[in-house]
Amino acid sequence: MKAKVIRLNIYKLIAAFLFSCHSISSCTSEKNYITYYNKTNKIDSIYRIANQPEKAIKLYKRLFKKYEPKNQERIEEYATYIILSDQYHENFGGKKSLYKLLPLIAPYGNSYKDLFNLYQKYGIDSIEVNQRVADWKKSLNKQLIDSFTIAMIRDQEGRPYNKVLAQKNVEKNANLLLWTFDNYGYPSNQIIGRLGNNDLFIAMPTLLSHMVRSENYPIIKNKAFEYLKLGDLSPQDYALMADTYDSHKNTASRFHYRNESQDSTQINRNRKSIGLPSLKHASKIRKDFLSKLKKQNDINPL
Repeated sequence: MKAKVIRLNIYKLIAAFLFSCHSISSCTSEKNYITYYNKTNKIDSIYRIANQPEKAIKLYKRLFKKYEPKNQERIEEYATYIILSDQYHENFGGKKSLYKLLPLIAPYGNSYKDLFNLYQKYGIDSIEVNQRVADWKKSLNKQLIDSFTIAMIRDQEGRPYNKVLAQKNVEKNANLLLWTFDNYGYPSNQIIGRLGNNDLFIAMPTLLSHMVRSENYPIIKNKAFEYLKLGDLSPQDYALMADTYDSHKNTASRFHYRNESQDSTQINRNRKSIGLPSLKHASKIRKDFLSKLKKQNDINPL
């Protein structure tokens, strides 16, 4: 009898172990952020084009239970979810979600201040918001900020006439990127922000696109695709790098429509493969973004 109990317990342990392994592998496979970006694009089109905000809220809520939000530039999916939820009196998580949003919008200058009223509505005053943004800035990697400030300055040296110096600097910056990948991962907004020393803008998309001339480009491209899947690199930045390479090789762009000879259907398929919205959807996002900027400039003229 005792032997049977022991065998039964062993079988239960094995079954639990196998179930655990399956669950872990399933969770890992589900965290591919290309899937997240495509789901975000679908939900954004439901809100932005089909004008069904309440349906979008429900779908966003389901998405953010499965994935940590990214709040991409221009689409701003997490901020949109919170703002719409507030407008339609839906529960979005209150303070907890608002705190989660702050580091996602903090890299974009003072734009977070536009949400002061919303934060105050949920018991978070402007003093606390400013302090949390300041704490976020302090949490950034100072060593990498120093390094990428130098890299941005170096990136422009010799362009466009001194090609020998420019190429030498490309290789130096490629080595910096590879070292950063190995030691810190992708230098995203949450690691180095967007402003370097003396408020120099760290244009990572530009820096990354210039890597197409490096002898290490194949390694950097493969690493970049892995960071895309992890959610550390945006589809927009990956597409810029890939299209720059296509231009360098005098071939048609994979992700952006350049001329009438290109097949927009194939381009849209290519875009979906990395999580970009369709050309038509992207045009609507860009139009709405420019309209939003115009309104902000009309309200706060220089």
